[in-house]
Amino acid sequence: MKKSSKYRLSHLSSLILYLSSLISCSPTPQPPAKNILAAIRLNPPALIQFSEDLAPLSELPLSLPADCGIYDIFSPSRGYTLAVEISCSFGQSVLFLNAETGSVTQAFPQGDSHFLAWASNSKSVFLRVDNASNPTIMRVNAETLAAEIIPINEFTYDLAPKPEGFDFTFTFSYGFGFGSEIQLAKDDGRIIQLLYADPLHYISFARWSPDGKQIAFIKIPDSQIPFTVGELWVMDADGSNPRKLADADAGHGYAANWSPDGKRIAFIVRENAGDESANVSAEALVSNLYVVDVATGDLAQITSFNEGRVETAHWSPDGEALFFLRVLNGKMELQVRDLLTDEIKALLAEPACCLSWMRK
Repeated sequence: MKKSSKYRLSHLSSLILYLSSLISCSPTPQPPAKNILAAIRLNPPALIQFSEDLAPLSELPLSLPADCGIYDIFSPSRGYTLAVEISCSFGQSVLFLNAETGSVTQAFPQGDSHFLAWASNSKSVFLRVDNASNPTIMRVNAETLAAEIIPINEFTYDLAPKPEGFDFTFTFSYGFGFGSEIQLAKDDGRIIQLLYADPLHYISFARWSPDGKQIAFIKIPDSQIPFTVGELWVMDADGSNPRKLADADAGHGYAANWSPDGKRIAFIVRENAGDESANVSAEALVSNLYVVDVATGDLAQITSFNEGRVETAHWSPDGEALFFLRVLNGKMELQVRDLLTDEIKALLAEPACCLSWMRK
């Protein structure tokens, strides 16, 4: 009996030691991600960061190459590295900006580069690289700068990774009069599936819904007019059930964005459709922000400006506010519309150019 009790105690001690070793080897729980709004102040150039409740967090001075201006900033699904697209006298380029240290690295020094999208793993970006008049689609690691060619159509101008996966859509056109196509790529572009083709329109800003079940995109008439009225469409992930949701501004590069719950889409509407000067000059554009309910098609006007233009809107992580840039008389101002109180206020009244939500 004593021997049995001693055995059980020894066995229990061994079990406790074993369980303790498992606990000690378990990975340390990761702290919850923090949502941070990043915006660029133009003069003097700086990255301004706000907490989710819009409290100012930090101001990081930026040093850009001479004769360069910032076109836009893009954040991955998680991380503190921003992709910054700049336009310079020598061409366009994409930089990696560490939002904590301020360090800047050129993503692809060997030629002009245009940002397409962050990869779904938040570690690499897809770029369209123009090297000696030979366009190539590449994926570049933001940390190591290792680059690899993605074997898809070299005329690709838009790319969107599917959420939580490795598949992505890419959109291309062979030029005026040829329309455009959206294709689905698997196995890094080695397996291609046609999703949608339109011989009369350019398709732009194809964007997956948060659950990966639908794709929204903007249609632009295939014409020589640079800025015109287009259409916001949505289709199922396999290309079926395409349908128009609303008229939308086209040609200015304003993407439509899904709400976090995937039920609504925010987009830009041109108000002065009959003004031919706005067909060729962005400065003549009068536009506002709208939201459409994807299921019902119901429209809600979010801003009601009678002059100036509104640029691409970004949803707050909780879906209760929309952040956007308003441009009036050449001055850009970062504003926010609270969808619960209907209040619109300036968040950054100084000249600004870009904004993006980061998850750290």
